[in-house]
Amino acid sequence: MLSTDVPTAETADRGLIVRLVFGSMAAQTLRAAVRLRVVELIGDAPRRAADVAADAGAAHQPMTRLLRALAGLGLLREHAPDSFSVTPAGAHLDPRRPGSLTSLVRVFTEPVVVRAWEHLDDSVRTGDVAFDAVFGTDFFSHLAQHPELSADFNAAMSQAAGETAAVLPRAFDFGRYRAVTDVGGGDGTLLAGVLTAHPALTGVLLDTADGLAQAPETLRRNGLTERCTLVAGDFFRAVPEGSDLYLMKSVLHDWTDEQAVTILGHCRAVLPPGGRVLIVEPVLPDVVDTDTDTDTDTDTADAASQAGAHAADEGLTYLSDLNMLVNVGGRERTRGDFEDVCRRAGLSLVSVIPLPEAAPYSLIEAEAG
Repeated sequence: MLSTDVPTAETADRGLIVRLVFGSMAAQTLRAAVRLRVVELIGDAPRRAADVAADAGAAHQPMTRLLRALAGLGLLREHAPDSFSVTPAGAHLDPRRPGSLTSLVRVFTEPVVVRAWEHLDDSVRTGDVAFDAVFGTDFFSHLAQHPELSADFNAAMSQAAGETAAVLPRAFDFGRYRAVTDVGGGDGTLLAGVLTAHPALTGVLLDTADGLAQAPETLRRNGLTERCTLVAGDFFRAVPEGSDLYLMKSVLHDWTDEQAVTILGHCRAVLPPGGRVLIVEPVLPDVVDTDTDTDTDTDTADAASQAGAHAADEGLTYLSDLNMLVNVGGRERTRGDFEDVCRRAGLSLVSVIPLPEAAPYSLIEAEAG
């Protein structure tokens, strides 16, 4: 008699596909939670769904369904029928919390950002940026024309820089240098972390006028107004002279290789002897030949285990790579790719150091070639 049970492995494989298909729905559930201020309204103690709905200006039954979906995603906990509290993960959706990810959720579930993903297949066929075709302009020009979205984008980049700002000052010997220029540094969150940890260092923050909009408040809040100069400019034209360290986070991946070489070349042009360029970005893993015969089954198991341990971060980095493709035309890069763009800009790659506490980022150090 034949069994009608689906094999366990096949069940897991099918489950993976189903979870991925529902991924966009989970993202929109987070968007609704942020827009309705669900986590903020629940606060630190369990609350009834009816009360949350009333405060949010929403209907009771649909709110209960939303809260149960959030509980299913691990962001809330249902203590009793109609009573919910916030989990540690869900607390990151409270905009009052330091390190909140609410702006990140707003930006990456924003219909303007998601729309280009509907044309991923076209970008794969042609290599063209889907966003430009859909909206008739490039992503950053669109931001400049929509101040509210631009403010959310800047806030999201600041939130993303927060963890790195706590880790980077310990990951590199900034004490050897006199001045650091943060190229494309936005509101200054990353540079503020470095300057606060190294009081002898002075800073220069370079970005567009829109990118620098929140920077004065960041510097004032951290007591750095006198130690940091703001420069509104275009890194495709030049970067300020005078620093012996040039830093950039999540800048190069927005651009093509040719554009990345231009940015790095401007840094190289003003780099003094002994100066360094620091790049903070994800680094795609080198491809390993898994078809090569191994000596033992243990070797195979160990390799599979190590691969599984990094699969989640790598998966997100590959999705980020596709996001660069459809929305801005840039790309994530391997170590070899960074070596290539650095070499073309007159720089030599010195080291690539993963930043586990700020995954998936790595610190890439380069010097004059």
